[in-house]
Amino acid sequence: MTENTKPIQPEQENSSESKETAQGILDFGSALTRTPHGTVYCLTIIGQIEGHNAAGGSAKTTKYEHVLPLLAKLEESEEVDGVLFLLNTVGGDVEAGLAIAELIAGMTKPTVSIVLGGSHSIGVPLAVAAKRSFAVPSAAMTIHPVRMSGTVIAAPQTYSYFQRLQERIVAFVSGHSHISGEEFQALMLKKDDMAADVGSVIYGEEAVRLGLIDQVGGLSEGLQCLYRQIRERR
Repeated sequence: MTENTKPIQPEQENSSESKETAQGILDFGSALTRTPHGTVYCLTIIGQIEGHNAAGGSAKTTKYEHVLPLLAKLEESEEVDGVLFLLNTVGGDVEAGLAIAELIAGMTKPTVSIVLGGSHSIGVPLAVAAKRSFAVPSAAMTIHPVRMSGTVIAAPQTYSYFQRLQERIVAFVSGHSHISGEEFQALMLKKDDMAADVGSVIYGEEAVRLGLIDQVGGLSEGLQCLYRQIRERR
């Protein structure tokens, strides 16, 4: 075989890998990156957390039916060493958000979350679900009681359901961060922080000071923490 007819397999492989990564970013806002420290899967949780009902056509969403099987696949994949979650979400469906958070919390692989922009409402449990959580100084987190929307039957059982759902959120957040359930509940019911509602809006440094988020930091700090977890796991 002459020199100019030699197969260029490495370049073809790189091209195929690039196309796969580009398609992943397009479809799921995700990317698989191979580094000397290990292979990292980056997954974005953005916009509205979409549950059983589809959001409006113009809304950016994170669909739980896409994320749940993807997380299960990442946990079982021998190729992936760690997962980086980038969050900028307004919240959304409570049960869908809790389902995603529970699955993240149940992963044995190294995980890191970074709050960028905001992680509001049900985005709070998602932010604390990883093994280590970060927030940039400008990141915002809105903490408020569970909302009632749609047709609501005015019965004691309805109130009891929402109360128990709220207790599940409080228990999850306090169980996966350094804030107590009582402190988190107090932030939920605070009366002087929001103009037309009860609740609290907190930012990066304050979230760390309260024990809700582990550390102030961005991409560099988050990746270094993830690489450290990968080394320790090996």
